[in-house]
Amino acid sequence: MDECLDELQARVDAMRSMRDRVHPLLEAVLAVGQGLELPVVLRHIVEAAVALVDAEFGALGVIGEDRKLSAFVPVGMSDGLRERIGPLPQGHGVLGLLIRYPEPVRIAEISEHPDFYGFPEHHPAMHSFLGVPIRVRDEVFGNLYLTNKRGAQAFDAEDEAVVSTLSVAAGVAIENARLYEKGRRREAWLEAGADVTSGLLSGRPRREVLQLIAEHARRNTSADLGVIVVPVEGTDELHTVLAVGEGAQKYTGLRPTGPEGLLRAAFDGPVVSADVAHDPLTSEEETELLAGLGPVAAVPLGTGVAARGILLIARGKDGGRFKEAETEPLLRFAGQAALAMELADRRRDAERLAVFEDRERIARDLHDLAIQRLFASGMALQGLQRLVQGPPEAAGRLAQTVDDLDTTIKIIRSTVFGLRTHEGGPERQTLRGRVVATVEAAIAPLGFAPALRLEGLLDSEVPEAVADHLIPVLAEALSNCVRHADASAVDVHLAVGRGELRLTVTDNGSGMPEGVRRSGLANLENRATALSGRFTVEKPSGGGTRLRWNVPLLGGRAAAQGAENAS
Repeated sequence: MDECLDELQARVDAMRSMRDRVHPLLEAVLAVGQGLELPVVLRHIVEAAVALVDAEFGALGVIGEDRKLSAFVPVGMSDGLRERIGPLPQGHGVLGLLIRYPEPVRIAEISEHPDFYGFPEHHPAMHSFLGVPIRVRDEVFGNLYLTNKRGAQAFDAEDEAVVSTLSVAAGVAIENARLYEKGRRREAWLEAGADVTSGLLSGRPRREVLQLIAEHARRNTSADLGVIVVPVEGTDELHTVLAVGEGAQKYTGLRPTGPEGLLRAAFDGPVVSADVAHDPLTSEEETELLAGLGPVAAVPLGTGVAARGILLIARGKDGGRFKEAETEPLLRFAGQAALAMELADRRRDAERLAVFEDRERIARDLHDLAIQRLFASGMALQGLQRLVQGPPEAAGRLAQTVDDLDTTIKIIRSTVFGLRTHEGGPERQTLRGRVVATVEAAIAPLGFAPALRLEGLLDSEVPEAVADHLIPVLAEALSNCVRHADASAVDVHLAVGRGELRLTVTDNGSGMPEGVRRSGLANLENRATALSGRFTVEKPSGGGTRLRWNVPLLGGRAAAQGAENAS
């Protein structure tokens, strides 16, 4: 009878113990399933496991694509202690045992296990060990590690069963958190694409839209830096038109010139590197230019020969490698952005064609109606001059009116000629056409279209030899804006009047730095001096730089001869 009672009492105690552990297990399962943010869910899992088996320390190691620990969530250690221990484990020794063989492991004394490698300095002593894998569907997501069971020499089979049960619930919670995170990322990329498309189609400056692309890419991939690289038209060079994020100023304005390298390879498809400094694809020049960066991902803005540039994102040397889940939407986003840019360009071309057609109509009306009527009026006034009998002042005023009509006809004819000068026509070699072509060539490296104002009879009043100096001066001024100004707006004003040609190029950039080489500016000054003109560099009150290049046109032929001698 006593034996039966003892056995009954033992079973009752076991049932009570099971009840006492089932309730906390159920509470732990409910707590783990309440979170949606993955980092929060992982910490809840470790805290619940530590409480269920009364362990002193616990951790959850996430297995990365390289079959090593890509993340490690410890519980039971202070922040100061973790800092003194140093880098988190990568999955070697006993921790790697579960990665190689994903089955529950119990060890009474961890230091006696054959796979024990020892602890780093400042690491607390650990003895008993329990490891359980966490599966998400058929994938081993990571492992739960528990050490130093309180009140016992080792973890028992019941502890293993409880933690194994918790790991099943943890797998469901992790899958839910990952789906939630995936949905949020998809929503963020959709918003980014809509933002870029809206900006392009609404006519926002190209540089602002490129900055939007880089900023969205950097933010949605948790990168430290985002860079836009474009080819320089007519050369083999690349140019980083802008950079956003940490140290952006350091990576803006770089010009890789080598025929090979990681950036060149990205034009053919996405390139992902765990360490750009030691990647075989990285050229020696790029190693120097991209110094300080760790993992990078580069995708083309477009496809094949139609690629408009490269979108590069990067993390610091201690950052994690970019995963496929990050680079795939990045590639789609870059393609969508490139398509939006193509649509915006087509729309702008259509609007420009409509403007040209309207200009042609206006030019035709001016030529066929206004000029003919003015010419007839001038002929009539000339006929009246012979009939005017009166004071000499009346005849003089009549002659002045005829001269004014002739001047007006010349101005209208110049306007008509300017209206009919557009891209692709035979008049492209006129001064107006050459100026427009030079400004348009700077759009790609600048990332936006400079404002252009033309005043006066450029094609009829400016000698060809002077024009041959003007175009290089304008190109050099715009090149300085590209290389040194870091500007978001450039204004080009070219005017002819009162016997003088006046070129003014103004930007809103960082201003002229101290100690900059003035070889290009000296060239502009020499050209002005050779034409008896002047060249000045000013600092506007609102910031930036203003270049003024003025040369006289009085004497026409003499000015042209002076320009030829100067060249």
